[in-house]
Parts: sequence; C-alpha cells; structure tokens
Amino acid sequence: MALDWLIGANLPQFWKNYLAHFEKEEKQEVHKRYVVFDMETTGLNWREDVILSIGAIGINDNAIEIKDFFEIFIRQEKFNPQSIAFSGVFKDEEEKYVEAEAMIQFLNFIKDATLVSHNINLDIEMINLALKRLELGRLKNSFMDTNALYQRWQHHVEDTQVSLDEVCDALKINKSDRLTASGNAYTTALVFLKLKAKLGF
Repeated sequence: MALDWLIGANLPQFWKNYLAHFEKEEKQEVHKRYVVFDMETTGLNWREDVILSIGAIGINDNAIEIKDFFEIFIRQEKFNPQSIAFSGVFKDEEEKYVEAEAMIQFLNFIKDATLVSHNINLDIEMINLALKRLELGRLKNSFMDTNALYQRWQHHVEDTQVSLDEVCDALKINKSDRLTASGNAYTTALVFLKLKAKLGF
C-alpha cells in the first residue's frame, strides 16, 4: 500500500471521507448507530504498547447487528506471539495487516458512530497514537465507557475501576465469548444494551 500522503501536501482520501461524516448539517438522528469495540494489545501503556487486533460490532435501534461486524489482526514485525499471556489471540491462518491499513479499515467501519468500550480511554489513546504515526488527526467520534455507565447505575460517588468480568457477573451476562477482541466486543455490546436500558437513554 502506498502512503503517498506522507510525502505530499494533501490529506489522503480515506481521511477526507472520514472527516466528511462530521461535516453534515446537524439533524435529528432517528437511527443512532453505536460501534462497540475492543482491542488486544501488547500491554496497558498506550505510549509504548501496540495494537494486535481490533474487534467491533454495530448497534442500531437497541439491537446488535450481527452483520455490522469488523475484525482485523495487525502485523507486528517485532512481536513474539509467545511473549503474551493471551493464548489464542492470534491463529496462524489469520491474515494480518500493517497498522496503516488496519486504521484505514477501522475508520471506514466506524464512520461517525458513537464508540463504546470498557475503560475506553486507553483504546482511544492507542488509536490516536496510531493515527499520529500516519501524520493524521485524532478521532472525531463521541464515545461512551461501559465502566463509567456501570458506576453511574451503581451510584458510585468516586471513580473506580470495575473489570468487564465483574460487570458481566452483576448483570448476569455470559462471559464465554471473552476469548478474542471480537468476542469481548460482543460481550461489551450486551453489557452496554443492559446498562442503556437501566439508565434509560
């Protein structure tokens, strides 16, 4: 893939297309789209660690759209799959993409959807750093954190970190799909819909 914009004056067309989603005149949204996503990474330091895979699924009209699905695995030249604790994150037969192509496909998928994840700040910062490496701007999407929503529902006064497993237990949601980024995204989507109903938005 040629990254011509890195040496040229013009922004790449995919970035222009992404920004165009946010330039529409404000109008009442009848069908609001959420994209729930999760990422497998080499660690929790957004400045040092890198993204290994992204899984995402769309929600429209308070229902998970199974066909509105995204999954991508990212090639890491220096990455040793035996060095991470997440066995099964990668399978040998999975096609892997360079980070730039993964970001292009991710932006094309999310468009202007509201992004949802559990402890989303780390994910957002890692994606923004990947975009910075491509000499692009930051994500424009609004986003929601299921950890914050859970705390709101529980009336927690102080900011606390609650794991996705703990939230699943509290909401009686099956955790058996939590083996990959896409499985985590699906489980988080179930969590989001339950919290959305309980909080009434």
